[in-house]
Amino acid sequence: MKVVICGAGQVGFGIAERLAAEQNDVSIIDTSPRLIQAITDTLDVRGFVGHGSHPDVLARAGLDAADMLIAVTLHDEVNMIACQVGHALFDVPTKIARVRAQSYLQGHWRDLFSRDHLPIDVVISPEIEVGEMVLRRLSLPGAIDTVNFADGQVVVAGVRCEEDCPVLDTPLRQLTDLFPDLRAVVIAVNRKGRVFVPRSTDTLLAGDVAYFSAQADQVVRTLSIFGHDEVPAQRVVIGGGGNIGFYVARELERRNPKARVKIIEDNAARAEAIAQDLDRIVVLHGSALDRVVLEEASVGDADTMIAVTNDDRVNILSCLLSKELGARRMLSLLNDPNYPAFARGLGIDAYVNPRQITVSKILQHVRKGRIRGVHSLLNGAGEVIEAEALETSPLVGRPLKNLDFFDGMRIGAVIRAGKVMLPRGDTVIQPRDRIVLFALAEKVKRVEQLFRVSLEFF
Repeated sequence: MKVVICGAGQVGFGIAERLAAEQNDVSIIDTSPRLIQAITDTLDVRGFVGHGSHPDVLARAGLDAADMLIAVTLHDEVNMIACQVGHALFDVPTKIARVRAQSYLQGHWRDLFSRDHLPIDVVISPEIEVGEMVLRRLSLPGAIDTVNFADGQVVVAGVRCEEDCPVLDTPLRQLTDLFPDLRAVVIAVNRKGRVFVPRSTDTLLAGDVAYFSAQADQVVRTLSIFGHDEVPAQRVVIGGGGNIGFYVARELERRNPKARVKIIEDNAARAEAIAQDLDRIVVLHGSALDRVVLEEASVGDADTMIAVTNDDRVNILSCLLSKELGARRMLSLLNDPNYPAFARGLGIDAYVNPRQITVSKILQHVRKGRIRGVHSLLNGAGEVIEAEALETSPLVGRPLKNLDFFDGMRIGAVIRAGKVMLPRGDTVIQPRDRIVLFALAEKVKRVEQLFRVSLEFF
C-alpha cells in the first residue's frame, strides 16, 4: 500500500515506523528539514520538505498514486486542507485527518466533514481519545491499560502482577478450573520488556504485566483475582486545564455526580474560561508544581492525581510531589516513549501515551480486511485487533484446536449475535462472528489475511 503522511512529529513518526516495518511504500512531508532528515535516516521512507497542504509538495510525494493520505501536522487547518486537496486534485481513496480543536467536532457542525464540504473519511481527535482512556483508568484503577471492543461488550486490560498476586506460578489452564464461570482469557504477557503470547502451560511471575480479554461485567472480578481491588476514584485533582484536562473534568461532572474534582491551571485566562463552563468543579489558578497550590487543592486527600499538562517533566514531578503530600494514586500523561519505565520506577502508578492512542486509532483504518478495531500495545510490540470473520476466512468451519496458524496470536473473545463467548479448543468460528485477538507485530499481516475478502466470496 502507498501512503503519504503529512507531519513528521511524534504521531507521524510512529505511523511511518509501523507502516514501513510492514513493507508499505511510505512518503512523509514536513516543513522541518531537521525532522525529515531524522526520519529518513531512521526509517525506510521517502521524505519531502514543504507544506503538507500545498499541491506541488503533495504531487512530489506521489499523492496521485497513493491509497491513503494521513494528515497529522500540529495544525488542524493544514490537515483539513491537505485532505481537501487530496480529494479535489488527486482523488485519494482514503483521507485521515487529526483535528484537535473541539469547535470543529461539535454535533451541530457534523456536516462539515461530509463529501460535499471537507471530504475527510476519518477524523481523529486525540484529546477525546486520550480523555476517554483517562476516564477508563479512573473507573478501573487496578488496570494499567484498558480498551473497549465489540461496542463495549469486551474489555482488554493490562494488570501488573505484584509479589502478592494470588495466581502467580499457576498454569494458565488451571485458572479455568479454579474459576469456571470467569469469562476472561490472558492473551499477552510483558516480561521484563519481552512480549509473548502465553500458552496454557505457562505461568505468571512477579513483575509480569498480563493483558487479559474479558466480558465487560467481568473486568472488576478479574482484576480482583490478580490482586487488584482498588475502588474507582471519587476525589480527583487534575493538573492541567487544557483540552484533555477539561474534557476529563467535564465528563466526570456529567457521568459521576458524586465525584469531587479540582483542576489546577497555570494560565489565568484559561482557568477563568474553563471555570465558566463547569458547574461543580473547582478551578485553581497556579502551577501543578507549586506545593502551596497542591495543598490548597487538597491533593493529600485525593484518590487520584491526574497530570495532563503539555510537559512530560511537569507531569512526572507534579505526580511525585502529590504522592509525597498523600495522594493515593498517580496517573500521568507521557508523550516521550522513553519516560514510562522511568516514571514507573519512581512510583507513578499508570500513564497514558497520546501518540500510542492516536496511532492505534489510525491503524484501525489502515489495516486490510474486516478490521473493526485496533489497539497498539507496548510501543508497537503487538496489537489487539477486533475483526469480523467472513464465509471465505480460513478460520470458519473448523474447531480452533485443528487450526495451525495461531503461532504468535491468541483469541480472547468471540462475539456471536451479540453474545460474548470464550474461545475453547472445540469452538467453531461461524461467518459474521466478531473476534478479539492479540497478535505480535510480525503476525499482524497474517491477521489481515485471515479476515480479508477473497475473490471466491464474489
